[in-house]
Amino acid sequence: MTPGWAGEREPVTVLVRGGVVAAVGPDVAVPAGVPVLDATGCWVLPGFVEAHTHLGVHAEGEGWHGADVNEKGEPRGARLRALDAVDPADPGFADALAGGVTTAVVMPGSANVVGGQTAALKTWGRTVLDVLVRAPLGVKSALGENPRKAGNPGPGTRMGVAAALRDSFAAAQALTARRAERLASGQELLPATGADRDAEVLARVLDGELLWHQHAHRADDLVTAVRLAEEFGYRLLLQHVTEGHLVAGFLAEHGAAAVVGPLLTSRSKAELRGRTPAVPAALAAAGVPLALTTDHPVVPVQHLALTAAVAVREGLDRDEALRALTSSPARLLGLDDRVGSLAPGLDGDLVLWSGDPLDVTSRVVSTVLEGRVVLRRDGGTPVVAERGDGRAAGPPG
Repeated sequence: MTPGWAGEREPVTVLVRGGVVAAVGPDVAVPAGVPVLDATGCWVLPGFVEAHTHLGVHAEGEGWHGADVNEKGEPRGARLRALDAVDPADPGFADALAGGVTTAVVMPGSANVVGGQTAALKTWGRTVLDVLVRAPLGVKSALGENPRKAGNPGPGTRMGVAAALRDSFAAAQALTARRAERLASGQELLPATGADRDAEVLARVLDGELLWHQHAHRADDLVTAVRLAEEFGYRLLLQHVTEGHLVAGFLAEHGAAAVVGPLLTSRSKAELRGRTPAVPAALAAAGVPLALTTDHPVVPVQHLALTAAVAVREGLDRDEALRALTSSPARLLGLDDRVGSLAPGLDGDLVLWSGDPLDVTSRVVSTVLEGRVVLRRDGGTPVVAERGDGRAAGPPG
């Protein structure tokens, strides 16, 4: 596919072979027989990485029938898996492609102290196996208002929420110690049952294998999130970070990273009274690594680029904003070995834009996923390739 913009702001050719980027540059030779997608006049970017969505688990237009996002009977449900509830037929996936999003992290909601395991998915495919990138990616947890008011058989105060998290991690530590004792004495490890199934997952968090996605809006909850992470030593990725501007220096000093957003909503509850679209700029100025999110369906996923444009209007550097949609979330989520950049060896996920993606009049012309065109514009209408057998349509010959 040639030519376009691949980050260097100059005409280049992006060669995709076997679903991965083989070469990028101004002088890349296109082998005979390789289909060419003409991107003349377009901006070519890596597919966006949406770091926090409920695609497929909170389907739009279905009411309670599509609301699989919160298992309210499980206030501490680390064993729950968002992947088990994903419906790839959710129209939000097509909207994602139309907005340039080719990879999305799908996670449980925030009604529970521990909501369950997250999954990284591509945004086109017939089944969850077609779209799966990595699962589990991490575990979702919530501080603050939501788990306190959800009506679960769980805690009703911030003290109780923090205590529930400490209890959960202490149980994981105890399980690890018991297993170590059995191994040391030559005994066979027993399969986890009951509460040990949750502790087993949290032990993987403590080992650093799984990321801890911490929902937190208020400044005091953000500080609590950092304190808990340092107390137990797990990898923390803050989510939402609505009042992050109030503690930006603290977050930077403690090495915290943030997924910020959604920026395009009202102050719909007490925790959001401090909402301002200037948070990304404040965090970046303090040195906090960040990604941007729509929190789909809170804000429709196709407006991720608009979110970045608003952040730029409020002071975020333009290039930093584009990185916050591509390479930064990929790095923060540990997916940069697959997505987030146009570099040899990474997945051939790229998007042709009619112009600067941060210009609200620009639109997606074509979306390419692992070298296959999965969305193209027919006049003014985006058309998604048939998902039929789980294989995408190839580029035009």
